[in-house]
Amino acid sequence: MSTKVKGVFAHLDCLMTGIDRLQRAGFEDLGVAAPLPRHEIEEALFKGRPSPVRWWTLLGGATGACLGFTIASLTGIDWPMAVVGGKPIVGVPPNVVITFESMVLLGGLVTLAGMFYHCRLPGNDTDEELCDARFTDDHFGLVVRGAPGAKGTEAAEILRGAGAIEVSGASSGAPQGSPIAAAEDSNSSVEG
Repeated sequence: MSTKVKGVFAHLDCLMTGIDRLQRAGFEDLGVAAPLPRHEIEEALFKGRPSPVRWWTLLGGATGACLGFTIASLTGIDWPMAVVGGKPIVGVPPNVVITFESMVLLGGLVTLAGMFYHCRLPGNDTDEELCDARFTDDHFGLVVRGAPGAKGTEAAEILRGAGAIEVSGASSGAPQGSPIAAAEDSNSSVEG
């Protein structure tokens, strides 16, 4: 028995209605595939929470600045030069450039790593239900995870009510809009 229910939508409005109704019914673990990025989907799924990638950037920038200043300072200490006028061997103004450049370099690299992590790239753990060629062309996909038994049937009914053109993975009967359901319908009309 599947614990995932997939709905295929032809229109963004129907998808947004489905997401809203599922969230009001208590379903929180949702996955969406869309042929193009839409801010409405992001807002509905994440409810305005800011991206966690900004913390990766802060961590990378602070680490880069500390490492850059440390490397420049240790270089000055290891190879001291004749300093005229009593200037310090480790001074802040001469090390500002290497500190800034290290901060930008490491901040950018760690941000890239954070984006890969939060975007789940490479996509080896992507739901199989979201790997449908229609979702790269002109349809939207919505997967409800963790919906066994009666919850799966409830999720399927919500998706159908929101305007899904196909619902699969529900525990009751053949999925609506699937080739199996179409074959069963044509066999019953031939027999009767």
